[in-house]
Amino acid sequence: MKIYPVILSGGSGTRLWPLSRAVLPKQLLPLVSEQTMLQETALRLDGLAQVMPPLVVCGEEHRFLVAEQMRAIKVAPLGILLESAGRNTAPAVAAAAHYLAAIDPEAVMLVLPADHVIADVEAFHAAIGRAALLAREGALVTFGVVPTAPETGYGYIQRGAALDGAGYRVDRFVEKPDRATAEGFVAAGSYYWNSGMFVFRAARYLSELAQFQPAIVETCGKAVELAHRDLDFCRLDAAAFAACPSDSIDYALMERTAHAVVVPADIGWSDVGSWAALWEVQRADADGNVARGDVYLDGVSNSLVRAESRIVAVIGVKDLIVVETNDAVLVAHKDHVQRVKQVVDHLKASARTEHLHHTKVYRPWGYYEGIDAGERFQVKRITVNPGGKLSLQMHHHRAEHWVVVSGTARVTCGDSVKLLSENESTYIPIGMNHRLENPGMMPLHIIEVQSGSYLGEDDIVRFEDVYKRA
Repeated sequence: MKIYPVILSGGSGTRLWPLSRAVLPKQLLPLVSEQTMLQETALRLDGLAQVMPPLVVCGEEHRFLVAEQMRAIKVAPLGILLESAGRNTAPAVAAAAHYLAAIDPEAVMLVLPADHVIADVEAFHAAIGRAALLAREGALVTFGVVPTAPETGYGYIQRGAALDGAGYRVDRFVEKPDRATAEGFVAAGSYYWNSGMFVFRAARYLSELAQFQPAIVETCGKAVELAHRDLDFCRLDAAAFAACPSDSIDYALMERTAHAVVVPADIGWSDVGSWAALWEVQRADADGNVARGDVYLDGVSNSLVRAESRIVAVIGVKDLIVVETNDAVLVAHKDHVQRVKQVVDHLKASARTEHLHHTKVYRPWGYYEGIDAGERFQVKRITVNPGGKLSLQMHHHRAEHWVVVSGTARVTCGDSVKLLSENESTYIPIGMNHRLENPGMMPLHIIEVQSGSYLGEDDIVRFEDVYKRA
């Protein structure tokens, strides 16, 4: 019996702003360790019996980061499915099920969100083994995390009749309860946290889902059938996938099927749904503090302090979340971290960009970072990976000056192609076709000074691009 992991890497993680943003959400960030949460999800599959390489489902805007992060940990995915638009978990898993059923009609899927923390990997593997046996017999299995506290931020699963000691029939799913109800659930001993992780045969998932949401099965099947390869990615047909109803697995299927089974899992699990949750899953010092980066603490207790770009000094406080990035600072009491989403809503309503991306913006060829900006000018630090190549492009409204800080640059400007070394520079006039490449073995670092009447990223006309961007 082969187990095919399906890692769901969608979502924006707005509750972990300002670190998590739309272009760089929490699953692509190193929050708990030096590895990103996506990398941790893939790596914890090591040693699992009969496991196949993971199939990753993500949005188009994250595709190059996902591929690079998998390459960095030497994991070659079975595939990377690209969603043209978010449609929640039921369609994402349906597309993966169609993809896997075409490869292996008996495929058993292990569905894992990319942004969870699991401390006890050995117990996790044991729970997967029990779930896979049930799934092979036709069950639709979810993992019920053994609760350690009356959490009000999680949904719950009430267990029913036992099944040969490996799991239980699901009696019912319960929405996030109030405190008193959650305390009753924990005291009863028959309720589990709803983890959002699943095991089932791909064909079984599709046949059962077709009874309740046939449109999801049909449109996702068409999206896979009409999908096309794009470099290392499988791009689901945009029109077919856009026509798919949006729904979660729980609402679309698990709460309606008669074949839902829960396997208890005492695995040190968290979905890291808030800054307070991130504080809870990390090792604290003697004063209960979790600090990362250039941090100075004096008389501080039970707090999380994270500095990304400068020193952060915190004095004489307790129960705080302090997060600093290059362009934003969050200070919140741990009891009020759920209100971070309101900050993101404010940024959206104000037509700002701090919820979308950081000052450092990743591209398939490397990244750029904003250094300074003012009226009619902007300064960026650009890093191009070895072999990286920007698109052949032009701008209608800005000129650019490039200064090589280190490495070697191959510069196309009109009909001219030349090599530039450290301390050499060049000028790109408005309207001139141009391209920047790194032909060397070391990263290329340049400083770019833009000047003109409009400096937005949408003033790019691409004529040729090795990464097949629009």
